[in-house]
Amino acid sequence: MFTPEVPLTQDLVLVGGGHAHALVLRKWGMDPLPGARLTVINPGPTAPYTGMLPGHVAGHYSRDTLEIDLVRLCRFAGARLVLAHATDIDRTARLITVEGQGPIAYDVASIDVGITAKMSIPGFGEHAVGAKPLDVYAQRWRDFVSATKDGSADPTVAVIGGGVAGCELALAMSHALRHAGVDPAVTVIEAGPRISGVGDTARRKLMKAMSQADIALRTDAKVTQINASQVVLKGQEPVQAAFTVGAAGAFPHGWLADTDLPLIDGFIETTPDLSITGDASVFAVGDCAAMPFAPRPKAGVFAVRAAPVLHHNLRAALTGAPRKTFKPQKNYLKLISLGGKSAMAENFGFAFSGHLLWRWKDRIDRAFMDKLDHLPQMQPAKIPETIALGARDIMQEKSLCGGCGAKVGAAPLADALSTLDSHKNPQVVTGVGDDAAVVKLPGGGFQVLSTDHLRAMVHDPVQMTRIAAVHALGDVWAMGAAPQVALSSLILPRMSPPLQARTLREITETARAVFYAAGATLVGGHTTMGAELTIGFTVTGTRDTMPITIAGAQPDDVLLLTRPIGSGVMMAAHMEGTAKGRDVARTLAIMQQPQSKQAEILRDAHAMTDVTGFGLAGHVLAICKASGLCATLRHADIPIYDGARALSDAGVGSSLLQANRDNAPTTGIDDPLIHDPQTAGGLLAALPRTAAERALKQLESKGLQGCIIGMLQDGAPSITLK
Repeated sequence: MFTPEVPLTQDLVLVGGGHAHALVLRKWGMDPLPGARLTVINPGPTAPYTGMLPGHVAGHYSRDTLEIDLVRLCRFAGARLVLAHATDIDRTARLITVEGQGPIAYDVASIDVGITAKMSIPGFGEHAVGAKPLDVYAQRWRDFVSATKDGSADPTVAVIGGGVAGCELALAMSHALRHAGVDPAVTVIEAGPRISGVGDTARRKLMKAMSQADIALRTDAKVTQINASQVVLKGQEPVQAAFTVGAAGAFPHGWLADTDLPLIDGFIETTPDLSITGDASVFAVGDCAAMPFAPRPKAGVFAVRAAPVLHHNLRAALTGAPRKTFKPQKNYLKLISLGGKSAMAENFGFAFSGHLLWRWKDRIDRAFMDKLDHLPQMQPAKIPETIALGARDIMQEKSLCGGCGAKVGAAPLADALSTLDSHKNPQVVTGVGDDAAVVKLPGGGFQVLSTDHLRAMVHDPVQMTRIAAVHALGDVWAMGAAPQVALSSLILPRMSPPLQARTLREITETARAVFYAAGATLVGGHTTMGAELTIGFTVTGTRDTMPITIAGAQPDDVLLLTRPIGSGVMMAAHMEGTAKGRDVARTLAIMQQPQSKQAEILRDAHAMTDVTGFGLAGHVLAICKASGLCATLRHADIPIYDGARALSDAGVGSSLLQANRDNAPTTGIDDPLIHDPQTAGGLLAALPRTAAERALKQLESKGLQGCIIGMLQDGAPSITLK
């Protein structure tokens, strides 16, 4: 029975990757709402889990264990992830301002951005770090521990704030430094007369643990200044500290105060259904929210408990269904790490400590992370029992990749193009077989023409537009031409007119900016609706002299590559949910970077191409065939995207991989990454060694990458990998 496609009609935007939003993403992936498009805005690809931070600081947990992988979660949920800071919200226009790109429209929005511990103390910004945001603090701490190991930093630490968080972090940092082989001096600075946030019994246990760890406590201490090596106190001796952490209180993010959101002491005022006061289309949860209907301290447990209610009410806001009320518990169990693998539990005024409580806390924390790390395997589409011959075999193969991984293989493409005759028009200098067609202009000079389009690899139209534009420009840059004019060719999924307008605005503004920066003008294009997002561009460029082709390489030329390989396997793993979010984010960031500077440096190469769908081997072989040479590649010198090697060795590969291997066999090492289809890949230039070395120095001076990966020699067209 035919199931009609549900058009997209509503935009749900989650601002921040806090615990509640992470749990919402998991539930959304298991049961997405048809017709709703989900966007997540967060500055980084991961979000640290609060409960495991002290254990990570102490050295009990690795960085990967601590972090929630938002890239994987968003892929599982079918959400686009925008890696940037939100800086404003216009509730009248329903737009969220995002740093580094245009505003993002919403129909329903939710804010879960946590808090900051940055303090308004002179010198804090230059010489201290807040305990929150957690990821910033965790990175600074890792760097400091390394510095103490090599002797470049004194192991002196000050923690401003004698609450539970401050004492817990002080114990963790003291333990980590001792484990690193140094003798630490850790001091907790408390403005009040005693440790706060716990009862008398728990306070005594904390004091005992701190005493056993030789952690000093300064009470009734007011910080007046923070310097590079000490914390200055009013009326007391300064505290020596090469590393200072602010853990005194919870402070709202500054940008919230510049909005028209209803605030209580800088925190977003919410109602019992978690929507904000006076606006049922915007929600807030976690530490950034204030709950006047049920005031509670800032603790991660409330965000976790709020997640099911938030998930229900977001769907209700998008569908018009009734909402639920959030009723947070009045009492909750506090589990506090004591540095080593020991913990203290406090509830209802009672407190207990010991190694068994650490094991209990560890089990609870790991169970939470396992829920977000080990996502349910979604069932593939069912293959009909009765089906045309050959169709079942194709449907049982690897899922079709996005980007250049979805290209038609070289063999059928060559067969289809073999009937074209570009030489019937005397103005056409080169046609099929090179990066772009070359046309001789009547007034002198040459024009190059190329077209490319990409099946979406990620859900973000802005990110896909940047990648598609850079990818299309690669053909022009590879021929040493100056980009001139671009036309777009877009396929949008079926959606309502308002969402069409939002999406086209994002794509058009992004494309215009990329082409403008490259010296070209976006003059229009063509748009239709179809099954999935596809973005392409036709690009022209000009050059006074004959453009660089793949046929000009000479014996003893070396091959220079400007970008790593492995994007195909990375995107395939991203689709499968097996790639690390940080690796995916780094790969996508490089793929979006233009290569106009690299092209200018290499504009006198003997031959050049950009490495795209047919993989490094396929494009090297194309130069060899056109130039009548053979190539030797040095395996160890070929740059690879972070994480791609491990994924490839684990058997992950693009849907185009086998066709590429069949098209460009190599002798020597059999490495699938050499055949991995690339999207927005690097420029591959053949040029004399002295010119290549000069180009490498120029690239390095501009902060750009370049590697000499092999050499060309006389011989039958072939590739040897050593």
